Amino acid sequence: MSHACNCGCSDNSNSSSQGLQIIPRPDSTPVISQTELKISGMTCGHCVSSVSEELKEIANVQDVEIILDAKGISTAMLSTSGTIDEEVLRAAVEEAGYTLESVSN
Repeated sequence: MSHACNCGCSDNSNSSSQGLQIIPRPDSTPVISQTELKISGMTCGHCVSSVSEELKEIANVQDVEIILDAKGISTAMLSTSGTIDEEVLRAAVEEAGYTLESVSN
């Protein structure tokens, strides 16, 4: 008799499982959350590169995507695998030469 999954093994559900124990593997994929930064002073692709480089150096930052608004406030979307203190984000943006206006999760 086959398992319901049609794998071809015999169904031993009525026997003593012959000393085998199936333990599901824990999900090792980190939980990814999104953080939105509003940044002023960015006017070109070089600005985007500078800010991206600084933000990617922060622990727990997995990805950075920036929508440039050369005449206003640009938006940076961070994919993170843990919490990041706002002051760390502010320092990174200021290191690149720009101003962090706000942070929202």
